[in-house]
Amino acid sequence: MRQTPARRAELLATAAEVFAEQGYNATTVREIADAAGLLAGSLYYHFDSKESMLDEILATFLGELWARYEAVLAAGLGPRATLEALVTESFREIDRHRAAVAIYQKESKYLAVQPRFGYLDDSRSRFETAWLSTLERGVATGAFRADLDVRLTYRFVRDTVWVAASWYRPGGRHSPEEIARQYLSMVLEGIAVRE
Repeated sequence: MRQTPARRAELLATAAEVFAEQGYNATTVREIADAAGLLAGSLYYHFDSKESMLDEILATFLGELWARYEAVLAAGLGPRATLEALVTESFREIDRHRAAVAIYQKESKYLAVQPRFGYLDDSRSRFETAWLSTLERGVATGAFRADLDVRLTYRFVRDTVWVAASWYRPGGRHSPEEIARQYLSMVLEGIAVRE
């Protein structure tokens, strides 16, 4: 029996859904195998541990996220366009990796203290730096209000965007780009009609 990349990806997607729904610690290898239609022992043919599955799920998600973020940050856009592109890429990643995002949100603090998952804390720090520097640049250039508390704004935007993984379902009524536009409209323009 030869392992194919497609089968491996399918098993990881199944594991991600189970981890996202039940939590990493509460999930057993048997539950993942059941969801994948395998015997529990057969899962070990593909992965050496539950931890290896989680590691691959999170590393894949963050690798893709950072490839897209780095492209945005290297594009030389103004602060507002950078913020808009980061939000849009975030929603695209939620679309591609909804379960991984949910796992990251629920489990990253617990996992980051383990040596194997130290990259989670590194990623969180890079994430914060990218967003804060964009907001600070916006204040400095006059693209954003001078009285803006950039750290509070960063936390608001971060939490508002990433919590969408708890309700978003790929293939739903709105595309990731449409959701990003609505979120950006609320963040940048507010929701009240101007008098």
